[in-house]
Amino acid sequence: MSPDGAAALIATNLRRQFAVKGRAPVVALEDLSITVPSGSLTALVGPDGSGKTTLLRLAAGLLLPDSGALQVLGVDVAKDPQAVQDRISYMPQRFGLYEDLSVQENLDLYSDLHGVPQDVRRERYARLLEMTDLGRFTSRLAGKLSGGMKQKLGLACTLVRSPELLLLDEPTVGVDPLSRRELWEIVQQLVDAERLSVIVSTAYLDEAERCAQVFVMRESRLVAEGTPGQIRDNAKGLCFVARPKEGIHARTLQARLLDAPEAVIDAVPEGGEVRFIRRPDIEMGAIESLLDGAQIKPAPARLEDGFMVLLRTQQANEQRNATPSNTVATAPAADKQEVVIEVKDLVRTFGDFTAVASTSFDVRRGEIFGLLGPNGAGKTTTFRMLCGLLPASSGFLQVAGVNLRHARAQARAKIGYVSQKFALYGNLTVAENLSFFGGAYGLRGKRLAERMRAVVHEFDLAGQEDAASGQLPGGFKQRLAMATSLLHEPEILFLDEPTSGTDPLARREFWRRITALAAAGVTIIITTHFMEEAEYCDRIVIQDAGKLLAIGTPQQVRSRAGTQAGNMEDAFIGIVEQAREKTRETAREKARAPQEAVA
Repeated sequence: MSPDGAAALIATNLRRQFAVKGRAPVVALEDLSITVPSGSLTALVGPDGSGKTTLLRLAAGLLLPDSGALQVLGVDVAKDPQAVQDRISYMPQRFGLYEDLSVQENLDLYSDLHGVPQDVRRERYARLLEMTDLGRFTSRLAGKLSGGMKQKLGLACTLVRSPELLLLDEPTVGVDPLSRRELWEIVQQLVDAERLSVIVSTAYLDEAERCAQVFVMRESRLVAEGTPGQIRDNAKGLCFVARPKEGIHARTLQARLLDAPEAVIDAVPEGGEVRFIRRPDIEMGAIESLLDGAQIKPAPARLEDGFMVLLRTQQANEQRNATPSNTVATAPAADKQEVVIEVKDLVRTFGDFTAVASTSFDVRRGEIFGLLGPNGAGKTTTFRMLCGLLPASSGFLQVAGVNLRHARAQARAKIGYVSQKFALYGNLTVAENLSFFGGAYGLRGKRLAERMRAVVHEFDLAGQEDAASGQLPGGFKQRLAMATSLLHEPEILFLDEPTSGTDPLARREFWRRITALAAAGVTIIITTHFMEEAEYCDRIVIQDAGKLLAIGTPQQVRSRAGTQAGNMEDAFIGIVEQAREKTRETAREKARAPQEAVA
């Protein structure tokens, strides 16, 4: 907390825009006025491109506003950014760890950069290593850490000095639920013990629920502010849960509800049911035909519900059809019991390290199949082997009728792939990327032109054809990556954490398209850290330490975890923690055996 009790941040009529070569400037913040109290946890939430990162970079003194005023800890940032930087810590989305240095060497390096005295370091390191549970890994190279451990190390490096204000830009993107929970426990400890002021931007609305104050942003402006309870109140009395009739998948009912925006604000699968928000001017009787006999009951509003009401209200005058056309989903109709991916005793080793240990499963045509697991669990390695990007060490692997151990190139012609990180050519335009990758997939002339027109329409890219791909907002980049992967109408689509860091609006739109693709016979293989997205899957696999821990429908997996009435995140954490405790107990028994033999 600042010594004089001043607010942590005060922005008044703040404006910031960015020049874009060959195009009109992009306004990132417009007339923004907010006050963030000190000694508390504050969340910035909003769709991609709403200005959250720009605001944090301004607060860190890395950018200057074009107009307006910004005070941080009582200091005018524009006049004295160094004075602010001496008192804060900032963790950007891509924190710069040195991967060829050890955990301890990274801590030492950031301490040197911040001038942390040697006598202060010992106590500070001990506390940070205890909080992050990295004490056992101080000699391990940062590049050898899992994604969650890297984020915790990044936070530790950010906190090598004791700041008065901590700025966190989406610190849990790409982090599994276990690591996400641990990161938030660390942040909460700092707020409770030190009255540290924390401003965090996040795509997870359940994280924003933890905060004392929430600012909702959209298209460079402030839409709403208040406590989580005040934001929730926007959806009070409008939330319901529907249980589909036997044989109807929750995602099918969700799609039907989302396709009636005149009556329904939002809908999302949850625990085998569908949680939905009706429009306030619509009576439930008008929704009954959409529910098709599903049983319904009222549900208490959550922060995400209030968030969706606010954003849908802002969109009221924007006429956009969220329902996918059939131009992309053109896979031939087929027997949904046909096995298109077969995995038997799959193993992948790296030297003496086993990343995937004797894994077996199959995937049927038109199925949405989820690969879940903590960071470092082996799911990405499994995923890359299924795509033909990485050879298996042993075992049987067949995709679309092709044995991947002998004909990976032939199999890749039948699959589409969207990576977690934007992997297209940023210096090429949207149209140039589509043309290039269409040619790589063997499309030529009239057929290529037809498919390009189809995916541009399907993914709402019209008007962006001449824009440089690397300068597109995150949501547009994701849509372009999807469009490119579907140009050649693949039988199987691989999606590697495709919604990482995206807001709820973008996730709904994305999954509505995936539901349509699966209904048309396209097989979907997806990795995700959003446990709510597992509810869209027909079946899921949970892996950890290279081993398959659970496989089945979402309901079967929840039942196995003993949390049938709970959510998928509870089930995921329960299954992983049970398996890890069993492994620890086995190790303890092995350690005791020699001692008992001697006795």
